[in-house]
Amino acid sequence: MMTTPEVHIKATNLAKSVKVADGSLTILHDISLTINRGESVAIVGASGSGKSTLLSLLAGLDTPSEGEVFLGRHPLHNLSEDKRAGIRAAEVGFVFQSFLLLPSLTALENVTLPAELAGIKDAKARGAALLQQVGLAARADFFPSQLSGGEQQRVAIARAFITQPAVLFADEPSANLDAQTGQKVEDLLFKLNKEQGTTLILVTHNAELAARCQRQYRMQAGRFVNKDNEGLADVG
Repeated sequence: MMTTPEVHIKATNLAKSVKVADGSLTILHDISLTINRGESVAIVGASGSGKSTLLSLLAGLDTPSEGEVFLGRHPLHNLSEDKRAGIRAAEVGFVFQSFLLLPSLTALENVTLPAELAGIKDAKARGAALLQQVGLAARADFFPSQLSGGEQQRVAIARAFITQPAVLFADEPSANLDAQTGQKVEDLLFKLNKEQGTTLILVTHNAELAARCQRQYRMQAGRFVNKDNEGLADVG
């Protein structure tokens, strides 16, 4: 007997507008989507299409001008920044193309920082195990400036997974890397997605990377441009 997938993220009629000199500019228009727990989903589109703005709404980094967005049972559209921050700390991981490592901390310290802030007692052991998993155990005491771009991104991935987030958002995770290193980073994201059951949401303009996800939402000028309004495209 087939079980019904558990909805992890649901957005309904999202819109986002910002004030500009001569009035307002709408960045997102009438966005609706549903993502099930454990899925890998790509949000695809050219620069300026609204991908990163949508990611910020789905992750609770920002609130919509209109519409609703739920992360599990949490109505992110109705919550204060403090409450959204608490949810992000407990349930969400991030990987950005610019790595965002703290230069004064070693690789291990960068990885363990979120766990320490969350009060996880075995943060150091967990961080060391993750660095081993991403192939950087020998670089634990290196500072970001002593690491290659690919190594820094792998540190960032280990950091994102240390709190065992329910959902991971990755914004162009391999855009600043050479092809071979980028492939390794992408393989690692999907490996951890599968092994830990983490919902993986990729924001990218890379068609090959997007094709590795179970589904795609394609964006243009702040709207979904898939055939149906839900924006769903099965890709394998």
